[in-house]
Amino acid sequence: MDWRIGIDFGGTKIEVAALAPDGSQRLRRRIATPRDYGAAIAAIGALVEKAETELGGTATVGIGIPGSESPDTGLIRGANSTFLNGRPLGADFSARLGRPVRLSNDANCLAMSEFAEGARSGFAVILGTGVGGGLVMNGRLVAGRNSVGGEWGHNPLPWMSESEHPGPACWCGQLGCIETFLCGPALARDADGEGAADASSLPARAAAGEGRAQAALERHVERLARALAAVINLVDPEEIVLGGGLSNMEHLYAALPKLIPRHVFSDVCTTPVRRARHGDSSGVLGAARLWDGG
Repeated sequence: MDWRIGIDFGGTKIEVAALAPDGSQRLRRRIATPRDYGAAIAAIGALVEKAETELGGTATVGIGIPGSESPDTGLIRGANSTFLNGRPLGADFSARLGRPVRLSNDANCLAMSEFAEGARSGFAVILGTGVGGGLVMNGRLVAGRNSVGGEWGHNPLPWMSESEHPGPACWCGQLGCIETFLCGPALARDADGEGAADASSLPARAAAGEGRAQAALERHVERLARALAAVINLVDPEEIVLGGGLSNMEHLYAALPKLIPRHVFSDVCTTPVRRARHGDSSGVLGAARLWDGG
């Protein structure tokens, strides 16, 4: 199994990528995410089998998911694609493919992709249908005792204003989680009201002078700055990387370095915030590398 296949199981899309033995990328494609557990397993199985037919060989398979595997039960917990929760996803994928697979949180996969080389410590952020984080320290992924290392999106938004408090109800059962303010659907609702879910048009609308879009984007980036400042105050990473669909919004990279220092407990804050090197689907390459090292 010299080939490595990665799967990124996202809220709206499933992506597959294949890495050759030399680490080069040879194949990549996307499909829409089925909203049914059995259909999702079948779709991913078909993606892997088609990829291996094209590659002419069998591959290891790593899967990045919007949640994590319980170290106690092996069941998925904390997935914003809630139909995954309580399911033995790893075991079911292994049975479907007839071989062991490795699962990890999608933000952890992003961190593995972005920090496999270079920075000794870094925090990787997913800004998409959900919001998550992955932490690398001293070149190693921090999964943590309870396998929740980096679960930044389900902490409360820091320094809430009176109008923000106590925050929206989150699917996880808490109020005011970072995810409820910063995910794509939340940004869309802030601009366009209940029922809106797609924020992709907001930067263009703001650039065209639409005040409603401009105000929503300003609120979003200011909240993101507060949330990232809390990470810096806690672990002070050497850099922060943004991935996921919202990471394509150019204004983030100009605004965040100006906004973050206001909330950092230091007289200086030079932490760089950059876009994922491999684009908004960098995590799929990290998933492929889950088998690195045997």
